[in-house]
Amino acid sequence: MPKIAFLGAGNMAAAIVTGLLAQNVCTPADISCLGGGGASAQKLAGRTGIRLATTPADLLSTADIVVIAFKPQHLASVDPLISALTAGKLVISVLAAKTLARLSAAFPSARNIVRTMPNTPSAIGAGMTGWCSLNPLSDTDRATVLTLLRAIGKEVEVPENQIEALMGVSGCGPAFVFEFTAALREAGVTAGLDRDTAQMLAVQTLLGSARLMAETGTEPETLRNQVTSPNGTTFAGLKRLEAHNFRAIIAETVQAAKARAEELAQG
Repeated sequence: MPKIAFLGAGNMAAAIVTGLLAQNVCTPADISCLGGGGASAQKLAGRTGIRLATTPADLLSTADIVVIAFKPQHLASVDPLISALTAGKLVISVLAAKTLARLSAAFPSARNIVRTMPNTPSAIGAGMTGWCSLNPLSDTDRATVLTLLRAIGKEVEVPENQIEALMGVSGCGPAFVFEFTAALREAGVTAGLDRDTAQMLAVQTLLGSARLMAETGTEPETLRNQVTSPNGTTFAGLKRLEAHNFRAIIAETVQAAKARAEELAQG
């Protein structure tokens, strides 16, 4: 793996660094970081052993891959020096709602630019990242991108015009799953369980169900039908979901997230 520089050292940068080191894709000596005014870069370097750069020139002078991981609102005011220092390098962005066109304007001399949309389970290596590139990637750069993204979970390449839809499903999806889990917990409390027990039941049920889908590759509707007896308890619950248009609510939820992502990308 080439030398990697992280410009920004927040949660997503930390997740990627942790994944790369855990899978022995890189050594700490291969990675450097530079943060803003806070202490996140110092903490990341102290925890992982990666190099803490002192200036943009120090960060980027020997790096071949630059991961843009600062706050999205800072893209519009990127230091021209940083833009110049990324010349000839592969730039990988984890900035939400920042298009390839905007990234290209900020880093006009990069050899290629990759826009990614990771999600929060990346922090434990169970993420889902959608991505697209400004230009077709060379075989070497493609291998690098796949290695980096697979260090934090799974990845899928999509056309850029599908990134906002992907954001609504996998980018925002963890929050929807967390809300459903909380609702399931609270329903358990209402039904008579103590809160700790209801929490454990809800979390393990979500975890086990997700693993069952992932490991068997079975359609969720098939698994649903396997646990649903005619006129049984599960059937009774599913009928209530159907009566309240559960699938329509989820569709509206994803569409709302997608629409907001499109607004942010245009703003």
